[in-house]
Amino acid sequence: MSLQLDTLAYTNNLRKLPPEHKIIFAFTNLIISLTSHCLLQILITIWLGIWTVTYAKIPRSIYWRLLLFTIVFCLTSLPALIINGVTIDNLQIVKLDSLYGLNFGQFYLYVSHDGTIQAWEIFTRALASTSCLYFLMLTVPFTEILQTLHWFKFPPLLTDLLLLMYRFIFILLNTANELWIAQNSRGGYLNWHISMKSLAILIGQLLQRTLQQYSQFSLGLQARGFAGELRFCHSRHYHPSPRYTMEAISGCVLLIGLEICQNAGIFT
Repeated sequence: MSLQLDTLAYTNNLRKLPPEHKIIFAFTNLIISLTSHCLLQILITIWLGIWTVTYAKIPRSIYWRLLLFTIVFCLTSLPALIINGVTIDNLQIVKLDSLYGLNFGQFYLYVSHDGTIQAWEIFTRALASTSCLYFLMLTVPFTEILQTLHWFKFPPLLTDLLLLMYRFIFILLNTANELWIAQNSRGGYLNWHISMKSLAILIGQLLQRTLQQYSQFSLGLQARGFAGELRFCHSRHYHPSPRYTMEAISGCVLLIGLEICQNAGIFT
């Protein structure tokens, strides 16, 4: 999946747009989604989905799988906010907050009204924020993100660390895939007991081989005269689109205007 996402970042229909435009657009929407109300967060999710699927031509199946992963992750953590419990002696304290509850011995478990509202706000904010990051991840290659950060005068140490982390994601995935294929070809996952033993061996070997790859990578950098900063060149062949620029600016201004109206109580 990671290799496929990286390929899409290089082949999408928004590839020729300047990366700084897409980064500014994504982070502007991210800031709005983190400070706005639930309705605007839902609108941002839909709007970024249109940009990603319709404009960038990212396959719908891949984008929905990514969103589904976020939704499932949120749904597994939100019940802790929705469901609360108190002892029977403190039942009167939570009576107004309880939407529905059941007695279990000396405890009373209930669905919290305030917790439900808080869970909904967290869910919509997480979905909108993740949509912004998915747009950035699927339309801008990682090397161009690093070049833009360098152009924005980010510390070289930060960009170098990001590049090394990105590089070792693929090393880790490739090493884990090779180990799994080797174990599976030898019947390493025939039953539960053998699978757990094989998994433990895989994790141990994965750590060892990753450290070896890191050592080889460090030696390669030193052999090439690494002087404390990773440098790479890339010729700029981008074509700004007036249509996309105006649509992005107009949409962000509209979202900010809706948020101001919401805070002013015009829509309440």
